[in-house]
Amino acid sequence: MTVLRPHAEDQYAEELALLAKDDDRPRPPGWKLSPWAVTTYIMGDGDHITPKYVGARRIVEVAVATLATDRALLLLGVPGTAKTWLSEHLAAAISGDSTLLVQGTAGTAEEAIRYGWNYARLLAEGPSLDALTPSPVMRAMAEGRVARIEELTRMPSDVQDALITVLSEKTLPIPELNREVQAQRGFNVIATANDRDRGVNELSSALRRRFNTVVLPVPATAEEEVDIVARRVAQLGRSLELPETTTGLAEIRRVVTVFRELRNGVTEDGRTKIKSPSGTLSTAEAISVLTNGIALAAHFGDGVLRPSDVAAGIVGAVVQEPVSDRVVWREYLETVIRERTDWHDFYRACREVS
Repeated sequence: MTVLRPHAEDQYAEELALLAKDDDRPRPPGWKLSPWAVTTYIMGDGDHITPKYVGARRIVEVAVATLATDRALLLLGVPGTAKTWLSEHLAAAISGDSTLLVQGTAGTAEEAIRYGWNYARLLAEGPSLDALTPSPVMRAMAEGRVARIEELTRMPSDVQDALITVLSEKTLPIPELNREVQAQRGFNVIATANDRDRGVNELSSALRRRFNTVVLPVPATAEEEVDIVARRVAQLGRSLELPETTTGLAEIRRVVTVFRELRNGVTEDGRTKIKSPSGTLSTAEAISVLTNGIALAAHFGDGVLRPSDVAAGIVGAVVQEPVSDRVVWREYLETVIRERTDWHDFYRACREVS
């Protein structure tokens, strides 16, 4: 496999096939696996099925149960809580296809939800099915698959509301052709949203009622977050074919501790209150910092992940606002990190790049 980031259904095809082979539980119409098997695929079984999501099993069960009904699913959480990751794997396990994706931005047009036109054919032949360009949502309806909508609240409100008829009536009118597309069994929508970033457009009450909302929390404990980061860093290292590197849990734990303390505004022991920077300092950002550190250690170091390899990445993640965040970081560096006797090498590395 030579693609940089395989789709979930391709990367984990063997696991999905193994589950399908032994899955004798009831399957909702149009599903490739039963709800029980989908949840096992997401959470892992401790043997042949690797965990894709580390967290409360009940959260995944509620999400899967929602998709087995006629309600759409909204995954809500702060950045870095694996909303996109979970939506991709849910679609892969349920439909065998995670590619029917709409990426929400401030510039997303209504055609991304409904349909567009091939204007060369439209001018030559007039309105017809051949001139119509279906959106991922329209294709999912026609094929009975799961459509994914990323960052729903970043879309303009009028574009969001194009989903109301789709989710309530399970139909997509095409008035230009005097016809409609009716959703086939197996169709549903998984949307993700967060309310931390700028440029958020709140969902209307009419649209919010069409979703069941599942909130994905940040990792409850430091050990849980360390486990998540270590797993993803190892997976990314293999997929990027980075040279073999000795990655000690000590450096991973330090990065996670820094992010958690700055994110929560208090040290892990609860004794010292600290200021928080403007960024989110999510688990995903910690993974990025450590992956970059491994690349530095492998290509420019001695193959062992050291504080100097992760220091620049941490500073870059923390200092998003050049003035205010730099003050927060300096204060944290001098009052917290400097006082930890076993963090002196980490303190020196961070101070050099700060």
